[in-house]
Amino acid sequence: MRNPLCHMRPMYGLRCWNQTATQRAMSSSEKQSVALFSMVASAALAAAKLVAGLATGSLGIISEAIHSFIDFGATIVTYFAIRWSDQPADDEHHYGHAKIESVAALVETALLFLTTGWIVWEAANRMWIGAGHEVELTWWAFAIIGGSILIDFNRARALKRVAEKTSSEALEADALHFSSDMWSSVVVLGGLVAVWIGIPWADSIAALAVSLFIAHAGWELGARTMNTLLDTAPTGATEIVRGLVSDIHGVLAIRTLRLRPAGATMFTSIVVEVARTMPIDDIVRTKDAIHRAVQERFPNADITVTANPVPLDSESVFQKVMLIASRRNLAIHHLTVQQIDGKLAVSFDLEVEGAMPLGEAHETATILEDAIRSELGSDAEVESHIEPQPERLLEGHEAEPRLIKTVSDHLLKLAALHPRLSDIHQIRLRRNEEGLFLHYHCRCAPEDTVVQIHDDVDRIEAGLKEHFPDIRRVIAHAEPIGIEKHPL
Repeated sequence: MRNPLCHMRPMYGLRCWNQTATQRAMSSSEKQSVALFSMVASAALAAAKLVAGLATGSLGIISEAIHSFIDFGATIVTYFAIRWSDQPADDEHHYGHAKIESVAALVETALLFLTTGWIVWEAANRMWIGAGHEVELTWWAFAIIGGSILIDFNRARALKRVAEKTSSEALEADALHFSSDMWSSVVVLGGLVAVWIGIPWADSIAALAVSLFIAHAGWELGARTMNTLLDTAPTGATEIVRGLVSDIHGVLAIRTLRLRPAGATMFTSIVVEVARTMPIDDIVRTKDAIHRAVQERFPNADITVTANPVPLDSESVFQKVMLIASRRNLAIHHLTVQQIDGKLAVSFDLEVEGAMPLGEAHETATILEDAIRSELGSDAEVESHIEPQPERLLEGHEAEPRLIKTVSDHLLKLAALHPRLSDIHQIRLRRNEEGLFLHYHCRCAPEDTVVQIHDDVDRIEAGLKEHFPDIRRVIAHAEPIGIEKHPL
């Protein structure tokens, strides 16, 4: 069954993201095991081919032997590169050690091109300078080449399977080595058959054909390795991620998008712009949505999302002032904005701790006013009214039943003077160290405006405080007629 966490990447093939430490450990063990077995196979094949090549004098077999010895050296490099690359990130290598596999693959690429150069040189010497070189054929030489084809096929398939599963560039390079070995061995075998039927120069032609296989393998491996070392983004991934992020609600623009592959991981850095008036919780949800969308499409991605708040042309003066106060963790209310002879005039009530000394409170207000002028323009008129804000928890209790009835009766009388307000209910009167706090609900027509209702409620509050000086606050909750009563 196919792993649902796997996906196709056009440039790197099938990649899987190992989600747990146990899976990563199993993956590392499997990589090291297949690399070690391939190292043993390369050594055996190289030794057998070298014996056959020296015994027969076949340049094709000797070329194959050298090819296999280089593969043996490459598998040694791969084995130790894998052991190193599987180490976790540390204080000096924040992105892990996966790129050591790319370095190992680059070394193998250089070895492939060196092999190609030597084979071409030797083949040319035999064909044009040392013509008539005799090749002695034996049955066991054919057997060695035939056996190496079977072993190369098996190892290439095993290495490719693990390379795709673990996104190992070093194992992918090894798979490419064994695959090129297999096809070049087929060419050498054909050259030996041609020599056997009476075409002596076919051995050198076979060697040149082997060099082409090696050069092609080196070119493909080198191109992929350089893409990784140069942090080339996987083909098509940038456009896909850009489309996913652009569709997220709240994203105004993508400022930067950087993708870089390293082993099985695609490190993804995304910087987006959001409205600075957006609440912090909404910004967090937007970032989470970006992370989730990209992770679903690229399970192997290690994602970093940064959201930069930016001002919008559509921001009102109210939004700008409230935002400036909110960023300084200051509470303001009764914000009023006027246009006086072409200039802005802003006033508001600033709530501070009641025990704060006036000098400190005035400095707090001045800093806020200066910040608002900096945003609105130095010619803006900004004034604040400082008032105490109770920040402690008030311990209270229900008022005396007789007082509750007296206050409630007076509330109903005052409410009767304001026909917009009806059905006064859920009346509660509490006493605490600040004084009396009166709460009640009322009903109003849905089409009545907030200003109209607020004015009526204010008049009722003034009337109550006139008769009951101990009342500190009156909290009225207005409900539209036609909806259920608000539960306590």
